[in-house]
Amino acid sequence: MKILRVINTIASSSGGPIEGLKQASRIMSEIGVEVEVACIDQETAIAEELKSFPWKVYPLGPGKFGNYSYSPKMRDWMQHNVSQYDAVIIHGNWQYHGLATAKACLSKGVPYFIYPHGMLDPWFNKQYPLKRIKKRLYWNGGEHFVLKHAKAVLFTCTEECLRARECFKPYQVTEKVIGYGTNAPAEALSSLQEKRLHQAPYFLFLGRIQEKKGLDLLIQAYAELRSQREGMPDLVIAGPVQQLDYAEMLKTRFPKEGIFWFDSVKGIKKWQLLAGAEALVLPSHQENFGIVVAEALAVGTPTLISNKVNIFREIKEGGAGLVENDDSTGTCQLLNNWLSLSIKQKDTMSEAAHHTFLQHFEIRAATESLVQFIRESI
Repeated sequence: MKILRVINTIASSSGGPIEGLKQASRIMSEIGVEVEVACIDQETAIAEELKSFPWKVYPLGPGKFGNYSYSPKMRDWMQHNVSQYDAVIIHGNWQYHGLATAKACLSKGVPYFIYPHGMLDPWFNKQYPLKRIKKRLYWNGGEHFVLKHAKAVLFTCTEECLRARECFKPYQVTEKVIGYGTNAPAEALSSLQEKRLHQAPYFLFLGRIQEKKGLDLLIQAYAELRSQREGMPDLVIAGPVQQLDYAEMLKTRFPKEGIFWFDSVKGIKKWQLLAGAEALVLPSHQENFGIVVAEALAVGTPTLISNKVNIFREIKEGGAGLVENDDSTGTCQLLNNWLSLSIKQKDTMSEAAHHTFLQHFEIRAATESLVQFIRESI
């Protein structure tokens, strides 16, 4: 079987979708599926990223009209080449690559599937009312068409599927909760404890620096508790800055004591940070899956998350971490509850974290299920 995966960008700084695509594609290749990737990147802009891709990548940019990324090159390429594939997987909504791919697939009789990656969550409509107006135009002009005619819309968990139904009307899609996940590379697991990037005990925030992640709640809660408690673990923040003004506000508004900032970390350094942390803290206002949560669980690091991270039920039921509301009170409670645990309770939670990962978020099982579902569907 030959599959084309279509995504707006393969840049690693774009977040979880491309990381999930790479890990799942690696497993697909191992079980005999031929994978190729198309994106609306300009080849010169992703030259370094391409070096890490063992699959054929077609950079069909640059895109036009801002983030929408309209690309006549992608439209024409899809019309001429999509019939070479048994199936196509589209990653993400609200951008031109979805519409161009769907139209080509329908005209050539090729089945396609879509991962929304949380982009149908109604939180965005409530948080950004002006963008909601623009999205309504997109919805009427093509997005609903793309979703309606997909062989299936693939959701990473039940919570994401339920929330997507509240995005816009009409909503006519074929739903499939297929799961998602990750894996720590074997070479990383074998050397995780050889070198710690931060020697003192620490909480870890790992992700893009943007408003949605609730990092302001975490820093505020941490600063308040550090002024009240002795022996507080440090707070390590690592990730690419996506909102510069937001990042500058965080660095200047709150006390800096005990807070350490890292740039984007990759490879073994990322896994060292995850494995060395007391807990990963993610008080997001919206998180479709939270691939970094699964990555933390993979190395036995408990997760302190908000109930807006869509896999919070699995975390809570598995005893793999703590869950509270995505507000100041809830974030303070997350840190306070963790600090109140005994060493034995923390060790038990660490064991539960790895068990929860194996039960729900190990990517090989999710990918094999996806491949089987595609085979059956086509």
